[in-house]
Amino acid sequence: MVSKIILILIYIAFISLGLPDGLLGAAWPSMYPELGVSVAFAGYLSMIIAGGTIISSLFSSKLIQKIGTGPVVVISIVLTCLGLFGFYMGQEYYVLCLFAVPYGLGAGAIDSALNNYVATHYKARHMSWLHCFWGVGALTGPYIVGAYLLNGASWRYGYFTIALIQSALALILLLTLPLWKKNEKPVKEEKEEQPSPKVSFRTALSIKGASFVCLAFFAYCALETTCGLWTASYLTLNRSMSADTAALWASLFYIGITSGRFICGFITEKLGDKKLIFIGLSIIFLGIIMLAISQTRVLPLIGLVIIGIGCAPIYPSLIHLTPLKFGKENSQTLIGIEMASAYIGSTFMPPLFGLLADNVDILYFPYWLLFFAVLLGVFLFFLFFFSQKSR
Repeated sequence: MVSKIILILIYIAFISLGLPDGLLGAAWPSMYPELGVSVAFAGYLSMIIAGGTIISSLFSSKLIQKIGTGPVVVISIVLTCLGLFGFYMGQEYYVLCLFAVPYGLGAGAIDSALNNYVATHYKARHMSWLHCFWGVGALTGPYIVGAYLLNGASWRYGYFTIALIQSALALILLLTLPLWKKNEKPVKEEKEEQPSPKVSFRTALSIKGASFVCLAFFAYCALETTCGLWTASYLTLNRSMSADTAALWASLFYIGITSGRFICGFITEKLGDKKLIFIGLSIIFLGIIMLAISQTRVLPLIGLVIIGIGCAPIYPSLIHLTPLKFGKENSQTLIGIEMASAYIGSTFMPPLFGLLADNVDILYFPYWLLFFAVLLGVFLFFLFFFSQKSR
């Protein structure tokens, strides 16, 4: 019974984890004129948030060992709440940059903590559903911002609303901390009897194909994060949509990811990770083409959903594939490197596109996505060509 209650809380927490992720991209067309900065400055905020995510992810395992998963999750959500309230109140761009630090620190720690907790306490299928629930939160955030904008309210109320939701969740988790401790005891005893083997970064990267899976994570997260951050601005500046309408339509990308991951949970065992990855990549190409060549208002929006559906299986399938292709004894270290590679893509590529959009033209948005889709395809080809095991 305790285990089921904790699992329900984790699912809710993953919705909460996704809520802030789509906010900046959806709200930015309304934010940057008010803040008096150029459109490219969204990339710098995204970089600070992602940088905090990297730092907290690297140190989360040590924190979990010292104080436990439950307290780490509560502290992480409190940090995220602080960042969200800061975005709501901040009147200057530099103030948002300051509050972006706790914003990112909280997101990284809760992501690492909950993924690890589910992997060690529950069946594998729940990992797929968790990423689906993240998508529910990610698509809800832009919708909340868009709803406020359509009703003539400020984008700030979107941040305020989600900060309140996060605060309520933090309180619930704080009250249920004794359940987390009770649920962790059997796993700690088991780990003492059977300690998991560890390998060095150099040893993990020396395995054939290991470098290519890390590069694949880099390319994929560069594509996904850029799409999530800049879609609303692209629709506003290149497709002549109003900022409030664009904020609502930006959630289509996350709708695609969420629905795709929900479906993948039913078919992943039948098709296998490798097939799902290449099916997803093919669907991404189709969506990007629709986004790039269409001159109508409808097909680009459909293209966003299709890109999201294509993205859906790639991230979780690559993670699941790691121990199968490179060995369980290497997977713990290698997945850590994969996450670092993913965060590098998320941290630096969206701001780089922001510079391109600001100094050249945002119309190159689909071609930027196409570049990373091609790059992802190349790395996946070498990954499966050089890997020693396949599924």
